[in-house]
Amino acid sequence: MIKMESLARRRLLILSSHINPPAEILRPVSPLLASTSASEKGEKDNYSRSDCVFCNIIRGEAPALKVYEDDECLCILDTNPLCHGHSLIIPKRHFSSLDATPPAIIGAMCSKVPLISNAVMKATGCGEYFSFLSIMSVVIIVILFGSKDSCF
Repeated sequence: MIKMESLARRRLLILSSHINPPAEILRPVSPLLASTSASEKGEKDNYSRSDCVFCNIIRGEAPALKVYEDDECLCILDTNPLCHGHSLIIPKRHFSSLDATPPAIIGAMCSKVPLISNAVMKATGCGEYFSFLSIMSVVIIVILFGSKDSCF
């Protein structure tokens, strides 16, 4: 059992260090989905909170194992996972609720679910995944299952 856990952890570490999807996967399919970051607009980034654990991770003030990162979102492994590869996709700016989150950011986060879940499924040997949007904060949670050795 310990050997399987270390093998799965090693796979995830290798995956997180090599994940780099082709540019056409990351390019928005519609100009309506295109997003401009605050720095591109010349605005001061005031979308961060000192009491938010995700904001602390984004700023590098809290540790996290990154699986994927781009201009809009970051995917990390959960610190208290329900299974191997339990991942969180979070926006790189703080939003108080789903209603306050721009559709382009939600679209960018959702578009990463297949990429992240397929890569983590391959690394862990899990056969399936499900994802859902947390109501407590703006985060997509990806849970894997389907392998008796490493998942539900």
